[in-house]
Amino acid sequence: MHEESELVTGEAVVLDLRVAKLASRALAMVLDVLVQFALLLGAFFVLTLTVPGEDASLALTLILVFVVLILVGYPVLFETLSRGRSLGKMAVGLRVVRVDGGPIRFRHALTRGLAGFVIDFWALGVFGAVAVIVSLCSSDGRRVGDFLAGTLVVRERAPESAGYPVIGMPPGLEGWAAQLDLTRLPDDLALASRQFLGRFGQLAPEASHALGWKLAQQVGNALGTPVPNGVPPWAFLAAVLAERRNRDHARAVRAYSAQVAAARGRLPAGPSPWSDQPASAQLGSMATGGQPFVAGPSPWSAAAAGPGSAPAPGSAPAPGTAAEGDAPTPPSGTPVPPAENPFTPPS
Repeated sequence: MHEESELVTGEAVVLDLRVAKLASRALAMVLDVLVQFALLLGAFFVLTLTVPGEDASLALTLILVFVVLILVGYPVLFETLSRGRSLGKMAVGLRVVRVDGGPIRFRHALTRGLAGFVIDFWALGVFGAVAVIVSLCSSDGRRVGDFLAGTLVVRERAPESAGYPVIGMPPGLEGWAAQLDLTRLPDDLALASRQFLGRFGQLAPEASHALGWKLAQQVGNALGTPVPNGVPPWAFLAAVLAERRNRDHARAVRAYSAQVAAARGRLPAGPSPWSDQPASAQLGSMATGGQPFVAGPSPWSAAAAGPGSAPAPGSAPAPGTAAEGDAPTPPSGTPVPPAENPFTPPS
């Protein structure tokens, strides 16, 4: 049973963060201190070889400079470059974040580093006694540097597999997604949407609803299309990412087919394998002279799925079927929503 933070953002959304307690933070600190001790030994060894022995004032000055640089500069440098992780935190699986859940910047790392050197650990901290007492008194395990910088140390969830879960196309959105211009979707926004869908079941309902609408609006603005009426944000994001993956796969297949045909001296004619056409229009044969094959009827087409399925683009809807602008049929097991639209943006 892990501890969750009780932090609330300005939008009244409770953050679902796994707070790092004293034991894990102490282990990360011990690892960082060992690294700093090794750096200090290396610095002292270099000073003994380069500084004359009779110049004691110069040697003392350089020793103080190296001590401050290593004890303060080490955590500041690593937490700034790695967005909140020192070597010890990387090994334990911890990260420093802002109290609103965002990544820290240089000013946050510098405040934590200076407070750690002066108050929490070394100068006035009695070798970490102040940090331990303050952390035990805090419900989120924060030390003085965290309070001054407005930060929080959280535990990162280890991935269960090397890749992201496969995102399927929501039923009823195939034809709509095939008309999108996905070249305008930034890679970082697509990655953020994929991470959101991967953690959708782990977030609190309020947080997932607010974050889903925020990402859906950003993706819609990038693509120049709004979220369809009656479609929840997770289905909108899943349709965009599934279509993007299918098009990437189709381009890879066509590129490989072109390489095979070129190697055999039969370069196929036709559209470029790197075009951004819908995935269903790009699939070709792997090594049959470059002639595209015709896929069979889709199991999600109106003919295969039966009554209630979305009609093919350009065709009139069959009697008793949903119109093009209607909301898609929810997956199996999903409760049927009431007559009013339940997927309203957060107020």
